[in-house]
Amino acid sequence: MSEPTEDEIKAFIEDVEFLVNTLKEIFESSETQFFIDERNEILYVKLEGLNDYTEAEIEEIASPVLDELDLDFEEIIILPL
Repeated sequence: MSEPTEDEIKAFIEDVEFLVNTLKEIFESSETQFFIDERNEILYVKLEGLNDYTEAEIEEIASPVLDELDLDFEEIIILPL
C-alpha cells in the first residue's frame, strides 16, 4: 500500500475537523479537542458540556452524523472535556 499524498492527508484532516465542528455545533459546545490514535485507528473527540447528556442521548444525537461521514476509523469515541 502506498503512502498517502499530502493532498490526501490534508483532505483527511479537513474531514476530521468537519466532524469535530459538526459535533461541537449539535452538542452546543464552546470548546473541543480531538486526538487521533493512528496505531489503533481511533478518533477521540472531547466536547465541553457533554456532561449535560446521558450516554443514550449522546449516541442518539451523534449516530446520524457518524453514520453519514465515511471516516476510516475503527472507533470514534466522544468524551466530555
